[in-house]
Parts: sequence; structure tokens; C-alpha cells
Amino acid sequence: TLPVVLMTAFGSVNDAVSAMKSGAFDFIQKPFEGDQLVLTMRRAVEHRRLTEENAALKSNSEPELDCPSLVGRTPAMRQLAQLIQQLARSSHGTVLICGESGTGKEVVARTIHAHSPRREKVMLAVNCAALSASLLESELFGHEKGSFTGADQMRKGRFELADSGTLLLDEISEISPALQAKLLRVLQERAFERVGSSLTMEVDVRVIATTNRDLRQSVSEGTFRQDLYYRLNVLPIVIPPLRERIDDIPLLADHFLSRMAVREGREPKRFADGAIDLLKAYNWPGNVRELENIC
Repeated sequence: TLPVVLMTAFGSVNDAVSAMKSGAFDFIQKPFEGDQLVLTMRRAVEHRRLTEENAALKSNSEPELDCPSLVGRTPAMRQLAQLIQQLARSSHGTVLICGESGTGKEVVARTIHAHSPRREKVMLAVNCAALSASLLESELFGHEKGSFTGADQMRKGRFELADSGTLLLDEISEISPALQAKLLRVLQERAFERVGSSLTMEVDVRVIATTNRDLRQSVSEGTFRQDLYYRLNVLPIVIPPLRERIDDIPLLADHFLSRMAVREGREPKRFADGAIDLLKAYNWPGNVRELENIC
């Protein structure tokens, strides 16, 4: 990802064209003015910043969820939609989304971002349950070269990459107590240091956290910091499980079948009435994700 600028006193137009085709950012022929070099370097730095931001967008966004919509007409879903519209107007308020596994917490998070003042900026996601404490710290805050074994180059963390945008912390309840303290500081002061660095960096990120656990119970059990809970629980959302909105199942089933048909290039199908009755009689421990998988 390092921009390359070639500089020579013996170049030709063909050399310049060849260099650019090979991936060079620019080609400077001697003699040149100092201002020309400074301008070229500034453009190269800006080009790399935009390239990294674009790469982060592509690697952390699912195209079908760029502007997601909620499916459902039950009173619970209408109330949820109204709440999302209200919270989306805030640009900085931290959102805590609670709900059982498979209820669609990430869809709600992306909906909030898609309708927020930050919608033109990047949204990145981190699965806190999928990484060890040390890897998660590096993933969130980045690290300097040589800060630990295997750190052979400097790496920016998700907070830094999501500057001016939104950062989704999925399954926030799984982070270690030591990392909880560092996360609390970022939420309080909007500042952090990369692993292995003493340089404090300020950041403007809206944080959306999700959890499938009762964080209040985790606080009472001593596994989750009380002060961090209050910092996260500024704008709370509770997503109802599918068994509490059974009347949304026909709409969800049609939605998933239509989406699968488009993806697979097939004609859309529909569930028979008897099949819908069976789906509505089921308890759905896996919630909406389980229904999607069945479809």
C-alpha cells in the first residue's frame, strides 16, 4: 500500500508510462523544484489515506446491508422502527443494542448508521467474541512496529480507521476486564494510544455495541464494569425475539425466499398456508437467523 514515486535524471516519456503502468504513483524527472516534490508527496499521502479508507469499507460492509430495512408490521416492530429513527438523528450518542442471538442486532446497527448524519462515512465492525484479548486490543487500537512478536509493521486499529464514521462492537460483553478499562477511556475522552506507542490520538467515532447477554446481570456478577455499562447504555435498544412477533413470520419468510431466489437466479417461491402454520407454531430459539437458514 506504500505509494511509490520514481525520480531520475535519465527518464523518458516511455519510462514514465511504464512506471505508471507498473503501479508507481508518480514520476519526477530531474531537475525539479522543491515545491514540486512537496506537492507530489502530499498527493501521495492523501491517495494512500483514501485507498485505505476504501479498502476498509469494502472489507467490512455487506452490500445488501448498506441500506437495510426492517421487515415486520407487528406493534413491536413498528415501535422498534420509530426508536431507530429517533436514535439515528444523533451523531455521537453511543447505542447499546440488546437481544437474543439471531434477532438481527447487526441489521439494526447498520440501519442506524444508514440513516444517521454519518451515513456518508465508513462503518466498521469488530466481533469481540472472535478474538483473544491481545488480538482484540490490536484490532481496536492498532499497534506500532515491533510492539510485540509478529508486529513487523505499523497497523492502524478500527477506531482510527473509523474516524468520522461508526464503529460496531459486536458482542461487547465478551471483552476482558483490562480491555474494558481502555475502551471506557476512549468513550470518555475520545482518545487512545496504539499498542506500543505513547502518542495520544484523538478520534471522532460513534460507537454502537451489541450484546446477547444481560449486561446488568454481568455487572452484578462482577464480570463487566459498571462505569462502562453506563457509558454504553446511553441510547438503549432491545430487539424482541421472533417468538414474540409470530405474525411477522409470513412477511419474513416471503422476504427471505425472494432474496434467495434473486441470489440463486431462480423463480421466487412461496410457503403453503400449512407450512406457514407450522412455522408460526415453532418456538424459534435461533430467531430470525434460523428462519432465514430454513428459507
